[in-house]
Amino acid sequence: MVLGLPTGRSPLNFYRELVALYARGELDLSRATTFNLDEFLGLPPEDPTSFRAYMERHLFRHVNLAPERINCFDGSAPDAEAECTRYDAAVAAAGGLDLVVLGIGPNGHIAFNEPGESLQATCHRVLLSRETRQTLAPLVGDDASKVPMAALTLGVAPLIQARQAHLLAFGASKAAPVTAMVHGPITPRCPASFLQLHPNVHLWLDTVAASGLHRH
Repeated sequence: MVLGLPTGRSPLNFYRELVALYARGELDLSRATTFNLDEFLGLPPEDPTSFRAYMERHLFRHVNLAPERINCFDGSAPDAEAECTRYDAAVAAAGGLDLVVLGIGPNGHIAFNEPGESLQATCHRVLLSRETRQTLAPLVGDDASKVPMAALTLGVAPLIQARQAHLLAFGASKAAPVTAMVHGPITPRCPASFLQLHPNVHLWLDTVAASGLHRH
């Protein structure tokens, strides 16, 4: 199975459960392939703020994923465009994503596809919005100024082409983007709304994040 994996606060319990399943002998990831959805630009994998380091802390070092099957952007690559081209090619060579796990930003972003006039289908370099950087502050000691200004991200195409998509959203800050994602128009102003085009999306929400859906 080829997995697309997120970072941030929303998937922490998901990773804890995967680790617990593995510890009980109920999960075997030895033949799984993983692709992280994004990475901060300018950070080497060993930087503790990098998403690669996050994944090592919360999942990779605790389960039996084969190191050669783990794929992450190299945030320290000297040529960001070349790194994006490499990553797109690696996803394609793996046959695309079988299952992608997503979070959603308060502004409706998925992976680091930020709202705008248009969206990019392929991997690309992105400037992170102030809102996104504020959301990520808890990962760097609650100091948004320590969150890098730019990142590399999968584009929208491999996300909506994944065979299954599972989106996790918890808390009051996710109620508005979840409502816009489900009931709003399909628009690059809410990148997650493009999941309306996907035939197999599963939403995992708490009551607060789902509160806007009950009115429809």
